[in-house]
Amino acid sequence: MAACALAPEEQRPPHSGQPYVDLRGASLVYGSGGEQMLAIDRLDLQVGQGEFVAVVGPSGCGKSTLMKLVTGLLQPDAGAVFIQGQKVTGPVRNVGMAFQNSTLLPWRTTLENVLLPFELVKPHRQRIRRHHAEYRARAMHLLDVVGLKDFAEKYPWELSGGMQQRANVCRALVHQPPLLMLDEPFGALDAFTREELWLLTQQLWLKQRFSAILVTHDLREAVFLADRVIVLSKRPGRIILERRVDLPRPRSLAHTYEPAFSEIVHEIRDTILEARA
Repeated sequence: MAACALAPEEQRPPHSGQPYVDLRGASLVYGSGGEQMLAIDRLDLQVGQGEFVAVVGPSGCGKSTLMKLVTGLLQPDAGAVFIQGQKVTGPVRNVGMAFQNSTLLPWRTTLENVLLPFELVKPHRQRIRRHHAEYRARAMHLLDVVGLKDFAEKYPWELSGGMQQRANVCRALVHQPPLLMLDEPFGALDAFTREELWLLTQQLWLKQRFSAILVTHDLREAVFLADRVIVLSKRPGRIILERRVDLPRPRSLAHTYEPAFSEIVHEIRDTILEARA
């Protein structure tokens, strides 16, 4: 995880209500010459401090491209991306990431995988050798929270898919990053395990209050976890709906069967169907 590259001339002084993530007129083109494809077009999106935002839309609408822009893995061809008022010009540090497929290192135990961010991210990487017991205790506490304490010395191939994703989430959050990026992290799991991990993610968010951006195809997942759901159009991706989820927290699985919840899901689904037409 490299340090965040910032352009000093683009920094803005902090002010009340400043978004943690701020995309302003961001556009990105893939390819060159006659093979160019506009993936995202003039995207304006703000994510507040401690806000949980879900991004949905038809396949190929630019959801994953949005993730890469926010984390600084790609630079926009037009517009800009700001984190805490500072323009992003390179990979962003202090961001946790979890993906659909397990990215646990097969030669490391569950505990060793969860400890990995401490070995890579400043200032932890300068401290971990001298304070290993402290960091180990922090990782073990998080594994205990997600029910993996007894599997700390197991290797990824000894864990179920759901356990691997729990470990992935732990690794993304163990260093308490202020921003968590979730790229369809539960998409490959069965329905029961997926819902179990919704509850776990909500529990961790309520405790740590990090800012989060979730990319998902599961509309129930988006509404269950998010404060606000963003719907992108088909390529090139533009925001066609911002739907605030005014449902009380903590949310239970029983809430997903209530009329108010279903109404939001159907509104989002109808918007996506219209966008695909």
